[in-house]
Parts: sequence; C-alpha cells; structure tokens
Amino acid sequence: MVEGTLTEPWVGELRKTWQQAEAHPDGRKVVIDLASATVISREGERLLFELMQEGARFSCGGVLTKYLLKRLAHRCREMVHGSSPKESSCL
Repeated sequence: MVEGTLTEPWVGELRKTWQQAEAHPDGRKVVIDLASATVISREGERLLFELMQEGARFSCGGVLTKYLLKRLAHRCREMVHGSSPKESSCL
C-alpha cells in the first residue's frame, strides 16, 4: 500500500518492497494499492511504468491516479507491439 507521496526516497523503497515480494510470492498475487497516494512524482511514474512492464498489478481509487495508470498502460501496450512475450506482461 502506497500512502501519501510517491517521491524519493519512497520510490526506492517501493522498488525494494516489490523486489522482495516478487522473490517470495508464497503463491499470492502482489497488488500495489495506490488508493491512498496523494502525489506521484516523475520518478514515481517511471517506477510504476517499470513495475507494470514487470507484471505488477495495481489498485487505485482516485480519478487522477486511474488516469495515470491508464496512460502508463497505453504506453506499455505501445512498447509491446512487436516485442518479446515477457514484455507483454503489461497487457
């Protein structure tokens, strides 16, 4: 769950948390909850995009956060066109 601002140093913290969760999934799906995020910096957007490409799933509530995720997903799909199957995880 991301609460408040997704800016440095929290961008790095989310990256570490994602890597740990992916290393030990225990059969569970990892969902990044952005419902309580109030500010997402450019660095935060870049990280969300990277995580989306790695197969991350997101949950959110705010209109702006939904718009941001839709925009990132659209960009991800554009990159996937003609790319390898691993990269298609953002679809």
